[in-house]
Amino acid sequence: MRVSKGLIGGVLLVGFALAQTPNTDDLAWQHAVAPYDGARNAILKHVDEGAAHGPFQPQWPSLQKYRVPDWYQDAKFGIFIHWGVYSVPAFGNEWYPRNMYVQGSPEFIHHVATFGPQLQFGYKDFIPQFKADKFDPDTWAHLFRDAGAKYVIPVAEHHDGFAMYDSGVSSWTAAKMGPRRDIVGQLARSVRAAGLHFGASSHRAEHYFFMNPGRDFPSDVEDPHNAAFYGPAHAGVNDKNGAHWLAHPDPAYLNDWLARSSEIVMKYHPEVMWFDWWIGTKEFEPYLQRFAAFYYNDASKRNSSAVINYKQEAFPDGAAVLDIERGQLDASRKLFWQTDTSVSIKSWGYIKNDTFRTPESMIQQLVDIVSKNGCLLLNIGPKSDGTIPDEAQQILLSMGRWLKVNGEAIYRTRPWKTYGEGPTHVAGGAFHDTATKAYSSRDIRFTTNGDTLYAIAMAWPEDGKLVIRSIGSSVPVKSVHLLGSDAEIKWTRTEDGLTLQLPARKTGEFAYAFKIEPK
Repeated sequence: MRVSKGLIGGVLLVGFALAQTPNTDDLAWQHAVAPYDGARNAILKHVDEGAAHGPFQPQWPSLQKYRVPDWYQDAKFGIFIHWGVYSVPAFGNEWYPRNMYVQGSPEFIHHVATFGPQLQFGYKDFIPQFKADKFDPDTWAHLFRDAGAKYVIPVAEHHDGFAMYDSGVSSWTAAKMGPRRDIVGQLARSVRAAGLHFGASSHRAEHYFFMNPGRDFPSDVEDPHNAAFYGPAHAGVNDKNGAHWLAHPDPAYLNDWLARSSEIVMKYHPEVMWFDWWIGTKEFEPYLQRFAAFYYNDASKRNSSAVINYKQEAFPDGAAVLDIERGQLDASRKLFWQTDTSVSIKSWGYIKNDTFRTPESMIQQLVDIVSKNGCLLLNIGPKSDGTIPDEAQQILLSMGRWLKVNGEAIYRTRPWKTYGEGPTHVAGGAFHDTATKAYSSRDIRFTTNGDTLYAIAMAWPEDGKLVIRSIGSSVPVKSVHLLGSDAEIKWTRTEDGLTLQLPARKTGEFAYAFKIEPK
């Protein structure tokens, strides 16, 4: 028996990998998806052929020979997009599909009062209302480019099991229902036409159990006719708090996961594949190895590149890129890494009356992450009609204006010998999305590009003097230039550091980047 632990939304998950035989939930789901067995098996055959032929083999030692592509390390800033059927009720958060079946939850109460009992109006009944009639992928792509982002990752399938792409192994897709458009495919074309890199995310691993609260009372989850959409909704085992976390997928579901994930690669050739938490359970390990070898080999065959994002310990160091949800690291990391967080605070997907981060906090977080050898994947949640909330647009455009001035201190940079200095720190790990206190002018972060050093002050000093203590007499300095300003920067240097006399006027609203050229 293997014990695995994880932290999701502040809830400790403890799972036990047990020997399994299919139960009625698994068998009902297998029967429901049987019409696609031929297509699924054809994909799996293609995957295993691809995994067996190429520079990578489906074992960890081989996969640890992977190297992160330069474009990704240079990009620093990407856009994440949580958009799906859950944007129709626009209540609670993107876990509405599950929580609307959790008796006594705010979502359950809201759903019954607004739409009626779950036996009469279930999650599936939102699909016809998901029209995406104002979705314009070109407009989205231009916004992301104006924001200064270099790559874009839409959610191809979230925990709810509704594919936002034209899947050949499911009927429950945006191409066949709701919008009746291949959302992922259309966005991929527009993003690439705008000169940005394209990725995709899959959260399907969690779908095995995600809808299981609907089995606790009469609901449409129990109807076998809905099994292909709602999944096994495997009941699992209750923990002491009554949560159904302890469910582990059987081989039939794992093969389906592998086929769906690989189908995204085969159809859209994403340069990044992002996966959520539950791929870290022991059962997924051989399937992850098969997927990674196939994905990396496929990219190599096409002279392209591939990045896998993972949480916690799903991959060993070096085999893929670590991703930290709504948090970051408290120190620099030798291996490149990523933070995923959102402009919105309450939900990843669109909800009414959400609250939002400030542009300043997002830029400061970007600077801190980049100084520590990471990149920022910043999420937005579009409305069900395909429009992006004004609050999200304004944050992105503010970041774009800052990056237009200060981008050379971010893009294509690498870490310095120390990530920064100053009194303000961040708590390391997931779900610590802010600094321990407000940043001050004494908080400085460093990046480099070749011999050029950039010092980014998180705030403007009130007395007009900036002291950079990490740059003592041993660091050669030829000149100092404030990005976005033609003003001369006078400086003096002692053993205590480099002191800059700043111009009377600021160059912007947020962090301030100084370009320091060596002798």
